[in-house]
Amino acid sequence: MTSLSPSSAVAADAPHSSRRWWTLAVVALAQLMVVLDATVVNIALPSAQADLGFSNADRQWVVTAYSLAFGSLLLLGGRLGDLVGRKRMFLIGLVGFAVASALGGAAQSFGLLVAARALQGVFGAMLAPTALAVLTTTFTIPKERARAFGVFGALAGAGGAVGLLLGGVLTQNFDWRWNLYINDVIAVVAFVGAIFLVPTLTRVGPRPKLDVPGTVLVSAALFGLVFGFSNAESDGWDSPATWGFLAGAAVLLVVFVLWQRRAAHPLLPLAILRDRNRAAAYSSVMIAAVGMFGVFLFVTYYVQTTLGYSPIQTGLAFLPMIAMLVLAAQLGTNLFVPRFGPKVLVPIGMVLAASGMVLLTRLGVDSAYAPDLVVPLMMIGAAMGTIMPASMQTATLGVDRRYAGVAGALVNTSQQVGGSIGTALLNTLAATAVTDYLVGRDAVTAQVAAEAAVRGYATAYWWGAGFFAGGAVLAAIVFRRRGQGLALHTAHPAPEAAREVPEPVGV
Repeated sequence: MTSLSPSSAVAADAPHSSRRWWTLAVVALAQLMVVLDATVVNIALPSAQADLGFSNADRQWVVTAYSLAFGSLLLLGGRLGDLVGRKRMFLIGLVGFAVASALGGAAQSFGLLVAARALQGVFGAMLAPTALAVLTTTFTIPKERARAFGVFGALAGAGGAVGLLLGGVLTQNFDWRWNLYINDVIAVVAFVGAIFLVPTLTRVGPRPKLDVPGTVLVSAALFGLVFGFSNAESDGWDSPATWGFLAGAAVLLVVFVLWQRRAAHPLLPLAILRDRNRAAAYSSVMIAAVGMFGVFLFVTYYVQTTLGYSPIQTGLAFLPMIAMLVLAAQLGTNLFVPRFGPKVLVPIGMVLAASGMVLLTRLGVDSAYAPDLVVPLMMIGAAMGTIMPASMQTATLGVDRRYAGVAGALVNTSQQVGGSIGTALLNTLAATAVTDYLVGRDAVTAQVAAEAAVRGYATAYWWGAGFFAGGAVLAAIVFRRRGQGLALHTAHPAPEAAREVPEPVGV
């Protein structure tokens, strides 16, 4: 049983120091492609619906097919990267995602479009955790690691908003199909860069085995979780299918945990989750995703239906938020996290996000973009730039290199599950508020309908503020004080664990 110590890890990476930042560029580009694809298609849906002729009821499956495949296979994708090689899995993910995107862009039927989106989710589940694992094992020097995770965390937080902007530009100026074809352009650039810049690690010793029962259990559980929340969004919380899938997911997760405690080759070594800092980091990513997806969803509705913005104007409306997110991510990871630690920074970000959500509740039918909307958006952007990089860096810090892929997958899983919860729960609460507002009104004029919609958005923002406030308390309690560091390795090493050594950069 051997594994690279922190000092040997640094030494192993040293020969590639001149290439590390180019590696970051490649990995960040791939991550941006995966994250923005969760929202870039949303703006194109009306055009795709008109072109392919599918119904409003079927429209949600273009989004849901991606999230179901992506969310349910993330842990498997992360573990496969650990087992068969991260560079190999990264390249496979890029090629598969590009092929799926091309199929979706060329789709002439609704069925083929949905199938292509599901296939995107499958390869995205291979790509996203592997990208984070490559970053984790490439940047081992604390100062460089902080800077790299600042860039990566900013993209993870801003990718949804970038998707809205890009989707508006492509749909309005070109064709809805380019919202899928654009991935091929990004994937080709990232693939070429990965061949020459991402180092290949050669395994010395026997290859670890895949935990097949654990993989089946957790994939089925995550599928049920994501599908249950997606079904709640479309059919409501009183739907038997909603609670059936959620209850089934809960049972499967319990069985999965029990199996991991006795499995000889666990898919998810539970020691990763036993560390307080990592548990707090995963929870913070999930809570941030709940609120962030709510912002994207309801602010998009508000500016398009209430303020009458075009798709491009809608995307541009989020630019100040993106700018603040990137600025806060760089300042946080380079200056504040090393000095104060996540126990201080993450709660501050949560409080700032909650404050921004409260300001959003004051929006009315006649509100102006500046300052009524732009100020809270900038506050939430700064909050996300404070929460996400610090949480992502902490979530993977000190994890044994053999489990870097599954640790990265947990980050993406937390974000995906949080997004599913946020979209379904907040959308349901908003719809209920709209219904309550309209009860007893004899005539529903355009003005009354607009006021009802704004009332629904405000309800969602209040709940989002509550989630962030709860996240602030949780982070302040669970994160360790600075100086009480993470264990350098997980406490559950596989008995046949193999040592990895870097080869010269290339295939």
